Amino acid sequence: MPHRPLSLALAGTLAALALTACGGQPEMRAEAPASAHRTRETSFVPRIPPPSIYGQSAIVVDARTGGVLYAKNADQARPVASTQKIVTCLTVMDAGSLNDTVTIQSSDGACEPTKLYLKAGEQYTRGYLLKALMVKSGNDVGRALARDVGGSQEGFAAMMNRKARSLGMRRSHFVNPHGLTEPGQYSTARDIAIAARAAYRNPTIRSWTNTENYVFEYDNGRRKSLKNTNKLLRRVPYCDGMKTGTTNASGRCLVSTGTHNGRSAICVVLKSNSANIWDDSERLLRWALESPARG
Repeated sequence: MPHRPLSLALAGTLAALALTACGGQPEMRAEAPASAHRTRETSFVPRIPPPSIYGQSAIVVDARTGGVLYAKNADQARPVASTQKIVTCLTVMDAGSLNDTVTIQSSDGACEPTKLYLKAGEQYTRGYLLKALMVKSGNDVGRALARDVGGSQEGFAAMMNRKARSLGMRRSHFVNPHGLTEPGQYSTARDIAIAARAAYRNPTIRSWTNTENYVFEYDNGRRKSLKNTNKLLRRVPYCDGMKTGTTNASGRCLVSTGTHNGRSAICVVLKSNSANIWDDSERLLRWALESPARG
């Protein structure tokens, strides 16, 4: 089913008040604005200290204002695996109608799993493929969209980098649309949070990332049930997204989002492991949205 294209509301600044965990106590510091359009809204601030987590880089932001509630090595450049598909999604949505037809080519499958094993000659709308990309993270889907929109993988990577810069992502460089490890490709927890905040403002993307299961229908009528790779959708009632990622270089990564108690938060955890990624992310999301807020 094709999805109607909606104009993307660009995120503003990931700025305002930051609380950095230090010795178990939050430290107040001012964040430099990502652009001239710095928000003047006040972020909610949990009254209790943030939980300790295993992940090597992390950040929690107020989705409404962009205020930073917690940060751990948030500006350390590292591979971020499929979490960068958020930037892929935003880039494709900027490129035109989601009803445009994408014809699959054999070169689109030249990547490692996870794949949907699309076959040359099959046709889908961009919107239909984007939903599959955000729910099931198919790397062949990412390559097909990149080729269709950018003319080549390299051309699309240049578009991703332009998009990242326009959002205020200052410490990122992308080489491919799917996040498999390549030299010179990196981002940070803070930059991924900036992209996630832009995506969170788009109701179409939010509807995709909040989808736990759906049936993907291939061009020949065959159907496959796709289960969202984000386990927090099933563990936290108010979790509504957003994107998983894992490679040997990146470790386990997760961008999780949620709205509860009148607040919305985005949590990014990078370089965790299978034993900790879900607990790390759940603790941070619950801390941000369930803790009593100051003032």
